[in-house]
Amino acid sequence: MSRWRYFLMRLGLMIPVLFLVMTIIFVALRMGPLDPVAAILGPEGTGGDAVAIREQLGLNEPLWRQYLDFIWSLITLDLGQSWVIQEGRSVNGLIMIYAPRTIWLGLWAILLPLFLGIPLGFYAGLHPNSWADYLASFSGIVWLAMPNFWLAIMLLTFLRRTDGTRFDWYQIGPEIRSIIGTPPLDFIAITDGFSVLPFWFTFDLGGFLVAVKLIIPPALVLGSASMAAELRIGRTAMLETINSNYVDTARAKGLSNRIIIWKHVFRNALIPLVPIITNEAVLLIGGSVIIEYIFGINGLGALFFHAAVQGDLPLAGSLIFFFTLIIILLNILQDLLYTLLDPRVGYER
Repeated sequence: MSRWRYFLMRLGLMIPVLFLVMTIIFVALRMGPLDPVAAILGPEGTGGDAVAIREQLGLNEPLWRQYLDFIWSLITLDLGQSWVIQEGRSVNGLIMIYAPRTIWLGLWAILLPLFLGIPLGFYAGLHPNSWADYLASFSGIVWLAMPNFWLAIMLLTFLRRTDGTRFDWYQIGPEIRSIIGTPPLDFIAITDGFSVLPFWFTFDLGGFLVAVKLIIPPALVLGSASMAAELRIGRTAMLETINSNYVDTARAKGLSNRIIIWKHVFRNALIPLVPIITNEAVLLIGGSVIIEYIFGINGLGALFFHAAVQGDLPLAGSLIFFFTLIIILLNILQDLLYTLLDPRVGYER
C-alpha cells in the first residue's frame, strides 16, 4: 500500500466517525435530562405555549424523522437557531462572531509551545547532562504539574499586582486598562479598493499590539501543558535520533554537524512530535472553555459554557459538532504530516 493510498484510506475512515458523533449529539439532545420546551418557556410557561413550541420545533414528529432532519441540517451546516442565549439568533451567525476570538486564542496558544517548547527540548537534547538540560527538564516537569485554572488565577494575581511597579503590565507596550476582556480584533478592516482591486485591507498596528498583549497571558496558560510536553518529548526524540547508527555513518562520511542536524536529525526527531502537537491542539479546544471564562474572553468556549448551563440545546449541540469538525480536520492534518515526514508510512512489510 502506497503512502497516499494509506492517507486516503484514513481520510475515508473519518466519515463514519463524524456520523457516530452526530448520532451521539442527537441522542443527548433528544433523550437527555434537559427539556428544550421548558428551557425556552421558563417557569411561567403555560400548557398551550408548550404545545405550540413543540409543534414549531418539530418535536411531535416521529423520532426517526427528527433524526434524519437533524443529520441533514448538520451536513448542510444549517445549525438552526439559539433557543435561550440569544433567542431567534442563528447559530451560524453566532459562530461567525465568537469563533475569531477563540481562533485568536488558540493560534497563540499553539505558537508559544511551538516556538518555545520544541526549540528548548531540541537544545536540551543536543546538550545532554548540561546545566541548560537540567534547567529545561526541571522547568518542564514543574510547568506540566500546574493545572491550567490554578495557573490562570496565579498569573492574573501577579499581573494585577504589577500595577504601579517597574514591571507594570498595564504600561508595558500599548497601554491597557484591564487584563481581562475580549481582545479587539478590528485591527484588520476591509475598505473600498482602487480602480484595479474591488476591496482593500487596512491594518492598525496599535490595535494589533493591544490584541496581542491581551491574548498573551491566557494563551500562555492554555499552552503551558503543551509547551512542557513538547519540551520533554522533543528532548527524548533528539537524544534517540542523534545516537542512531545513520548519524554515526554521516559523521564518518565527513558531513558537518550542521548538515547532519538540519538534514537528518531534525526531520526524524519531528516524527514523534506530530501526534503530540495535533493532540495538544485538540486539548486546547476543551481547555479554552475554562480559560475564556476566567479571562473574560467571549469566544466559543464561553459561549458553549453558557449554552450548556442555561439549556440552550441547539447551540450546545451545534458547538459540539463544530468542535468535532475541528478535531477531525486536525487528525487529517496529522495523517498528512505523517505521510510527508515518514516515507515508511503505508508500506507493508
